Amino acid sequence: MTAPIDAHKVLMTGENSFIRLSHDGGGTMSERTSHWRVLWCPAGAGHALFMQGELTGGDVRIYSDDIAVARWLQRTIETLLHPPFADESAPVLPAVFTREGDPRAATVETVESDEDIVRMTWYDALEPFILNGPPGTAGRPLGVLSTFIPHASAQLSLNGRIGAGAPWLEKRGEHQSSSAVLAWSESWLQPRD
Repeated sequence: MTAPIDAHKVLMTGENSFIRLSHDGGGTMSERTSHWRVLWCPAGAGHALFMQGELTGGDVRIYSDDIAVARWLQRTIETLLHPPFADESAPVLPAVFTREGDPRAATVETVESDEDIVRMTWYDALEPFILNGPPGTAGRPLGVLSTFIPHASAQLSLNGRIGAGAPWLEKRGEHQSSSAVLAWSESWLQPRD
């Protein structure tokens, strides 16, 4: 017997990890990041980091090693996730992306541009689970399948300054999650015409 094939069109596959920090347990955010490692999309492959919060003075900063991928993410997915990240008037700063560590202990993503060094660190891992949101879930036209590895703790720094606030725990269905997640093996889907 062959495995069933999902009926939707694959729009992107890769990773979309994030750290969201708060001073008040998620009531308001002090820092927000959206980190992409795109293995395949119509614009190519590459990395992008979208960042906004106290560390950036409230401004949106975008770093990427492939501007076409960053702009494609803005037009297709970030416009659904966090509209300020979809503002194409924000410049895309060229950057180099590296990862080290182990998601069971600590994972560090480092983004280096000519002006900035950003470090995102996830630690205190919780149990992983599969997020399955077909197109139409939460009113979004696109769907997503992702392996969520939530973490109870995280740290974000920009040029050595550490972002204030902490991640918060939240439920996703029956699963314990948080606002600091390594979202790996992620594919975004759209209905076929």
